[in-house]
Amino acid sequence: MTTLRDIAMNAKAWPFEEARKLVKRFEKRPPEKGYVLFETGYGPSGLPHIGTFGEVARTTMIRHAFETISDIPTKLLCFSDDMDGMRKVPENVPQPEMLREHLQRPLTSVPDPFGEFESFGHHNNAMLRRFLDTFGFEYEFASATDYYKSGKFDEILLRAAEKYDEIMAIMLPSLREERQKTYSCFLPISPETGRVLYVPMKEVNAKDGTITYEGEDGRDVTVPVTGGRVKLQWKPDFGARWAALGVDFEMYGKDHASNTPIYDGICKVLGGTPPEHYIYELFLDENGEKISKSKGNGLTIDEWLTYASTESLGYFMFQKPRTAKRMYFDVIPRAVDDYHQQLRAYEGQEPEKQLENPVWHIHSGHPPKSDLAVSFAMLLNLASAASAHDKSVLWGFIRRYAPEASPETHPGLDAAAGHAVRYVIDRVAPFKTYRLPDERERAALADLRGRLAAHQGPRDGETLQDIVFAVGNEHGFEPLRDWFKAIYEVLLGAEQGPRFGGFVAIYGVEETVALIDRALAGELVGAAA
Repeated sequence: MTTLRDIAMNAKAWPFEEARKLVKRFEKRPPEKGYVLFETGYGPSGLPHIGTFGEVARTTMIRHAFETISDIPTKLLCFSDDMDGMRKVPENVPQPEMLREHLQRPLTSVPDPFGEFESFGHHNNAMLRRFLDTFGFEYEFASATDYYKSGKFDEILLRAAEKYDEIMAIMLPSLREERQKTYSCFLPISPETGRVLYVPMKEVNAKDGTITYEGEDGRDVTVPVTGGRVKLQWKPDFGARWAALGVDFEMYGKDHASNTPIYDGICKVLGGTPPEHYIYELFLDENGEKISKSKGNGLTIDEWLTYASTESLGYFMFQKPRTAKRMYFDVIPRAVDDYHQQLRAYEGQEPEKQLENPVWHIHSGHPPKSDLAVSFAMLLNLASAASAHDKSVLWGFIRRYAPEASPETHPGLDAAAGHAVRYVIDRVAPFKTYRLPDERERAALADLRGRLAAHQGPRDGETLQDIVFAVGNEHGFEPLRDWFKAIYEVLLGAEQGPRFGGFVAIYGVEETVALIDRALAGELVGAAA
């Protein structure tokens, strides 16, 4: 009998491809620590963005795929590099002048500009955890500050002192000549100012576990590398953390790809085995630029969830992780509808195909049924045409199309209606551009208005679409898409739109007639102005 595990071992979806690499890693013996450790790293120099979430979501997908084909226990550790010095003030936070006074201090020593937490680092860590908890991720959170100060990294730091020359031999070739002269893998925390110091070492004493450097007052300072008095530069820190914790899997963005040999080499020097890696492409904003925490460009986590469900964001993350993708507001509607299309397809698929379906990975093997009786794109068009400011208006249209649906029986549809109204108010209405029809378009629209008003037959989408097609053909539109383009621009104030017969079926024949009347009278152009 073929089992789910048998099928999964041959599944082509990328999470299974990565999971099988981990199975091979432990085919001779299981990990000594008793579990496979998945890690994600987070630099809390700014507010968490969607790319941060994507790293955790995708790692979780691989983790679940691994659990499907292996009995070895797993853990996911979300590690915050919150002991890093704040190198610049983010552009999207309050009190920038106050923050400027704390440049180069560890993020967990910088006051919270929002006035809510112990530090800026604690604030950003809390924002990350809040979002991860919203999605129900199973993870453990770790703070670099806690690990350094509590002594959890003491052993690896002492080993780094012993292997200092070997670490430097890996690092120096990757640096510019001028930087090589002052570089050290150790960064002391100034006892006087609390700042992270980028200074050369005068001595690294492996026997005593100390470093000596010239302090800010010009005098030599000797401190232990343990107890949180010293941290590692970020590249050595990457490899050292892998060695210290026994990390088995970590993914990171393409901007880190060239550093992989450095991370691996330092991990090996410190006695560890480098983890399996997965390098993904970066997200881009509307201008094709890399999304940045400090710039605050692109979509934020909360912005996506204002306009769509968490699952739609998970779907977006699943798609082609090794392809650069624009992540801006206009990708949301399609992500919602494509996600629900996959949910509907899942029910009738064979097990082999189900494991290829994104929703299997988004929902850890237990996807729900879709209750989106009306597509999100259609909800947007309905909200736009009706100038809806409340989802109850949309429900008046939805019940006409799906009389069995209600907010209680279709909670996903109800949530989508609310999201659609907000999306239209914020992202569609301010940018709608209506135009007046030309002479031929006016005649065709008047003809369509008359036929709809006189129509006594079925009011399903196909029948009404036939009427729309007939009008376009009889008025000589060639190609016919010019007729539909005119409908969208004149009636909906957009260059693209829904299958218009389906729109009329849901929006209502009488309501569509009234909409055409307003357009022919010039009222839509006037209202937009």
